[in-house]
Amino acid sequence: MTTSRNHLVIMAGGIGSRFWPMSTSEKPKQFIDVLGVGRTLLQLTLDRFEGICEPGNVWVVTNSKYADIVHEQLPEIPVENILCEPCRRNTAPCIAYVSWRIKKRDPKANVVVTPSDHLVTNAVEFRRVVNKCLEFTGETDAIITLGMKPTRPETGFGYIQADLTTSSARNKEIFRVDSFREKPDAETAAKYIKSKSYFWNAGIFIWNVSTIVNAFRVYMPAMSKIFENLLPVYETEAEQAAIDLRYPECENISVDYAIMERASEIFVCPADFGWSDLGTWGSLMAQTPKDLYGNCKIGQGISLYDTHNCIVHTTEERKVVIQGLDGYIIAEKDNTLLICKLSEEQKIKQFAE
Repeated sequence: MTTSRNHLVIMAGGIGSRFWPMSTSEKPKQFIDVLGVGRTLLQLTLDRFEGICEPGNVWVVTNSKYADIVHEQLPEIPVENILCEPCRRNTAPCIAYVSWRIKKRDPKANVVVTPSDHLVTNAVEFRRVVNKCLEFTGETDAIITLGMKPTRPETGFGYIQADLTTSSARNKEIFRVDSFREKPDAETAAKYIKSKSYFWNAGIFIWNVSTIVNAFRVYMPAMSKIFENLLPVYETEAEQAAIDLRYPECENISVDYAIMERASEIFVCPADFGWSDLGTWGSLMAQTPKDLYGNCKIGQGISLYDTHNCIVHTTEERKVVIQGLDGYIIAEKDNTLLICKLSEEQKIKQFAE
């Protein structure tokens, strides 16, 4: 299958600061090197799509104040493919806007949509799964979401219930979706794990551009009318002003509520490629190699003594010495030092404000 019709949409408008002091509202986590590997989460997102999509077919939808950061970090992407939201309106308007833009350029485009701040540890398996799904949507009117095989009864993710009794005739790894479930309590999450038919909702979607545009026309007619009416100004100097004017009129709604839970031809591809949404310090710690005492060290010159189950992120320091801590976050950035119990990391947001 040729890659010339494949398009990648990276949603990079989030303003999360859960990794404070590294991430702030001025530079959210997708634009920082959370893993200490020399690449930001945004750059790593593009890296794992190598061979799937040509740079000219990569689109980034972001807040207008982050456009320069996106261009700086992804210089290979045409600047006209960086679309700027004037305000936050959740994922449905974001996806609708970029879908009409892509459709104007290529009405037969095959599209994969992904968040910009997630982690994938097995890029080879990731590319295999995405390519198979793109083949499927290139031949059908299906909408596919990737379902992550759960490794624990997680209460922080939404779930997808799949009908595993019969797979698609075109691809034995793809199944119909029975239902989408909200973030469960611990007891319900444990039941989901035992049933084997529930998967984490990673927020990665694959479809043909005509399929998603038609879905918006059916299920979100007011929103679709806004972007349909803007077709004459796309790729002109008048586009941004028109978007700035009309975008705030869009309903604040996720694509899950707007489309996924309403449409009929919804499929899930269960996958296992080492996925994490990196939403907390704890999730970062779970994906980072540990020493014999359960510590994660991101940075150089870190020496730990009588210290257990800690995550240390100090990439700007030459030497860091820590003694006698158990279950802590230690992070430094721009002359700000955070020392916080892992069990209390939900309080970090108030520190950042």
